[in-house]
Amino acid sequence: MKVTIFGTGYVGLVQGAVLADVGHEVVCLDIDQNKVDRLSRGEVPIYEPGLEEILKSSLLNGNIRFTSDYGLATAHGDVLFIAVGTPPDENGSADLKYVLDVASSIGQEIDGYKVVVNKSTVPVGTADKVRQRIGDIISQRSGKTASFDVISNPEFLKEGSAVNDCLRPDRIIIGTDSERAEDVMRELYAPFNRNHEKIIVMDTRSAELTKYAANCILATKISFINEIANLADALGADVEKVRNGIGSDPRIGYEFIYPGVGYGGSCFPKDVQALIKTAEDIGFDTKVLKAVEERNNLQKTVLFDKISSHFSGDLKGKVFAFWGLSFKPNTDDMREAPSRVLMKALWDAGAVVKAYDPEAMQETRRIYAESTVLELCASKELALEGADALVILTEWKNFRAPNFELIKKKLRTPLIFDGRNIYDPGSMLREGFVYHSIGRPSIF
Repeated sequence: MKVTIFGTGYVGLVQGAVLADVGHEVVCLDIDQNKVDRLSRGEVPIYEPGLEEILKSSLLNGNIRFTSDYGLATAHGDVLFIAVGTPPDENGSADLKYVLDVASSIGQEIDGYKVVVNKSTVPVGTADKVRQRIGDIISQRSGKTASFDVISNPEFLKEGSAVNDCLRPDRIIIGTDSERAEDVMRELYAPFNRNHEKIIVMDTRSAELTKYAANCILATKISFINEIANLADALGADVEKVRNGIGSDPRIGYEFIYPGVGYGGSCFPKDVQALIKTAEDIGFDTKVLKAVEERNNLQKTVLFDKISSHFSGDLKGKVFAFWGLSFKPNTDDMREAPSRVLMKALWDAGAVVKAYDPEAMQETRRIYAESTVLELCASKELALEGADALVILTEWKNFRAPNFELIKKKLRTPLIFDGRNIYDPGSMLREGFVYHSIGRPSIF
């Protein structure tokens, strides 16, 4: 099938590359010509395992191409995906400017029948707004006949495993009341629906709410276990033992109950805020979601409180080695990353940070440019040189089994603050470290 993707951000680029990989003819549009040129050469602007390989393969066989021409893009696709950003407004609601701008462009160029797919994460009722916008533009034109359906097809991609999530989805939500549009989408997703039936069809508003509900319940699990971790700290319990105890219940499971320094990224913070705002707009008070957001914001300060307490509030001139900057492993995404909150707090207290991350160094450099209080190091070992303590912010695999003797030699004092609980407290005691983690007794 012929497919057009409007937007080459995280969702659009992954979706386009995967659809091309299974044989669909894909055109991806972006208004940034420099980005179009880079993608056309196979240069991927984000880090996502497996994405560069399938993109280059699809470029070679001609199944994907990139353009900034709206006319060409709209004419090409039988299915038109809107996959542009929906950044939060100041009040927390999702900004639909870019979504509606694409809808306007489609309305100006559309000819014949098209299925317009809202792939971006958007508030309930957005499909109606897109339908209205395209229809209004068409009604002002002359000389072309056009018909279309607007459907909701939310993405459920996890950064770090997005390609695999696209290739092997656990469910495919299609929000539509049009049999014609449903048939088109079933044909499009047939290569991903062979093992067992994964397609779930519902109305557009339910599909839009499903996306928010999915992310918000996962965010809720994270905030819940973080609250239990803080309670464990106060009661002298071990949250990791609690986690194993509750995770063994199949009704709860082990996923998303790892205590830490809070969730970040482009989805959970934004989607929780957006659903709270959507509810406020209709006079509904989302008490649970507000608590989830509040706990997460507080959780990002927990490690600073532990650091400050250890040093009796005197952090001026102290140097801290950061292992990990991205909000999670297998991505270079720094959006809403807990590391950013901790860095600012340490800088405000007069400390300096030496940091290493396997993938987020370039993005960190872009955000902070030249800084006298941040040194980006070429290796995790170099970050340790002369530091007063090691701080773990991201649970990258190559941080899990380090040379602890080397760490002790390079640090000024054998001191670790572990924001991801990747080390065993008993082992840290035997290795001779002072060890602070989340929701577990500190080792002195």
